[in-house]
Amino acid sequence: MLSQKTRYAIRAMQHLADCYGKGPVQLADIAEAQKIPPKFLTVILSELSRSGLVASQRGKDGGYWLGVSPIDISYGDLIRIMRGSLALVPCASRYAHETCKNCVEEENCRTRALMLQVRDKTANLLDGINLSDVVDADTYLQAAE
Repeated sequence: MLSQKTRYAIRAMQHLADCYGKGPVQLADIAEAQKIPPKFLTVILSELSRSGLVASQRGKDGGYWLGVSPIDISYGDLIRIMRGSLALVPCASRYAHETCKNCVEEENCRTRALMLQVRDKTANLLDGINLSDVVDADTYLQAAE
């Protein structure tokens, strides 16, 4: 499950993508529009700034903006930055692999084999959608019915 921090980061980045090319967006505007506590948003935007996805400027005319084009930021990248991995279990992580405690040997673990498939399908989906893509809940829900 995605943490609240990761969900806030996604909403903040979607907001910045919607404002891309229009200049800096003030933190208070993002926080209000996306219903994110301002202090928490400061921490999130600082972390995203260190990764290079967000740029900022202090002062009266300052604010935040995307450091790269929205077409170059996939949801997979964003979740990896905030969460560290797309895997649901540590032994299925590509970049933060850890052997599970109290488990059978990895090569014999059917749960790991399943979770590797889940990780790969999730990565393919999330890496194929970027912040410039329109993700419309109504369209998706209608298609799923």
